[in-house]
Amino acid sequence: METLLKSRLLRFVEQAMYLARRAVARYSSKFSKRRYTLHQHIVLLCLKVRKNTTYRTLLDELIEMPRIRKAINLDELPSPSTLCKACSRLDMAVWRVILNLSITLLPTNGVVGIDASGFDRSYASKHYTKRAKLTIQQLKVTLLVGTKSNAIIDVHVTTTRKHDSQIAPSLIKRNSSEIAVLLGDKGYDDQKVRALARKDGVRPLIKPREFSPLHKAWNVRLDGDLHGQRSQNETVNSRIKRKYGAFIRSSHWWKQFRELIVGCLTHNIDKTL
Repeated sequence: METLLKSRLLRFVEQAMYLARRAVARYSSKFSKRRYTLHQHIVLLCLKVRKNTTYRTLLDELIEMPRIRKAINLDELPSPSTLCKACSRLDMAVWRVILNLSITLLPTNGVVGIDASGFDRSYASKHYTKRAKLTIQQLKVTLLVGTKSNAIIDVHVTTTRKHDSQIAPSLIKRNSSEIAVLLGDKGYDDQKVRALARKDGVRPLIKPREFSPLHKAWNVRLDGDLHGQRSQNETVNSRIKRKYGAFIRSSHWWKQFRELIVGCLTHNIDKTL
């Protein structure tokens, strides 16, 4: 019988396993029960986001996926609560390390776009949002996207209505070594943002708000420069929402942040395939 080729899903799992092994130790501590490894937890959490499903449905489908289970050495399926607790234990710092590792697998040229989008808290009930006083129903997610391969370089998530110009400085400081040219729309038109970018050796190509004919002339000139590539940020935002869902399943804000960064990591792994 002819050997079956590797499916895209199997290659995704192998790539996620490779990144997990580079980023974290096999077990969380010497007191671990050693029933499942951190690598297996990370891959399963990425797989859940990629398939845009729940813990129970994912584990039910894994029963019929022997090649996937073999790729991550999973002899016994964990319970849904085990994966849920693993998601809580894995800090944002761990996911950021894996996200940074995923960027090394994709080509970049230093031209980076910045843009924000909203993700709904679709699964939060009206009663819960009222009792928890969640007046803001969306999370604001700002992405740094490399225009050459559409790789997500960094992500910032907030539950507030913080302005774009207040978010950009932290992203620039964290990733100044990865950015040569920063593309942004008029929401990032702030002298502090421009000064910080130039101080870190970054060329800001940000459309100025139009208060005079001179500003309009500058915008016409920008359209013929690299600034047109900023539209790829819109493409990445749209792709994530179409493939992995435009809403967040987790109920707690700190798990919602983790779910979004896992979605960005999943996007990068998919691009490597």
